[in-house]
Amino acid sequence: MKNAVPPARVLVADDQADVREALRLLLKAEGYAIETAASPAELLSALQKREVDVALIDLNYARDTTSGQEGLDLLTRLQALDWTLPVVVMTAWASVELAVEAMRRGARDFVAKPWDNPRLLAIVRTQVELGPP
Repeated sequence: MKNAVPPARVLVADDQADVREALRLLLKAEGYAIETAASPAELLSALQKREVDVALIDLNYARDTTSGQEGLDLLTRLQALDWTLPVVVMTAWASVELAVEAMRRGARDFVAKPWDNPRLLAIVRTQVELGPP
């Protein structure tokens, strides 16, 4: 009997519980093991406890913040912590400038909210398959 391959682990970080739950259900249905975090601090703590295959992070966590700076700073910290971790950023306040800056800081992809389920699943699948560089 072959050893079963464990499911890929996806860490979803977003300050909105409904977004975390929607992504958890969507990704779980595809066979991924999901962990969620409501803040940058929770995300960093989760990453210190276990390895994940992909991190899907929001760019805005504080109320009244739409600049994406929190998420960009978090992305920089994630890259310093583990530059091989595939990180996909998402935001409801998408702009070309923000996407370019996120990619410059090491994001593997950029998703605008509300997301398109097939596109989001394809992005996560691709990042899991590509794995660390």
